[in-house]
Amino acid sequence: MSQDAWLQNYDATCRLAQDIAENIHERSRLQRTGGNPAKINMTLRASLQKLKQNISQLKESLLRASSSRRIMQSEADRRQNLVDDLVTREKHLNATFRGEVKEEPSRTTLMSGAGGAGGGGGGGAVNPWLVNESEETRGLSFGEIKQQQHSIMEAQDAGLDALAAVISRQKMMGREIGNELEEQNEIIDDLSHLVDKTDDRIRNETRRVKLVETKSASCGMLVVIVLLLIAIVVVAVWPA
Repeated sequence: MSQDAWLQNYDATCRLAQDIAENIHERSRLQRTGGNPAKINMTLRASLQKLKQNISQLKESLLRASSSRRIMQSEADRRQNLVDDLVTREKHLNATFRGEVKEEPSRTTLMSGAGGAGGGGGGGAVNPWLVNESEETRGLSFGEIKQQQHSIMEAQDAGLDALAAVISRQKMMGREIGNELEEQNEIIDDLSHLVDKTDDRIRNETRRVKLVETKSASCGMLVVIVLLLIAIVVVAVWPA
């Protein structure tokens, strides 16, 4: 797997900052020896502008990676610390270029500073790139940090693959549930239609029963009237 693009840009920006520090040191030497620093001043102005642009690009790409969760929060915090260190370094280089502060130590001093401090030397300079480094990467080389980042990204990829599989299964279950609901809705519609037909039949039969009851009551009255007429006739013709 190729190196992380952000780390590549960060490495290039670090080298650019170191080159600027060395050019400032060279300009100071020219000024001390009576040389003409005009050309190196132009180079320094262009390099400082490029450094500012590179730091801005690092900030933007880190923000995008953090927002899209392409990197873990701990790695985002570590990279933010690195960017903050670069911003501090860039401000210091600008101030040194303008003569507001003393110039930074040269590459040789920076590379030997940690060893001088460890050997008990009183004047050893501390490497500014090791300040505020997280415990996770302290003492690791760039290659080891890249490998660590590679492992983290592989773990993230595995987690994303698992999440994608879960989402895919949930999507399939959702489709199956949707199909089942459609079938149940069709069954409910059929039942509703059947209930409506049954209700119509019950109302029709109820009307028929009421009609039969009405007719039965009328027939009963006629029978009573006929019987009463017969009784009257019998009483009238019955001999005294």
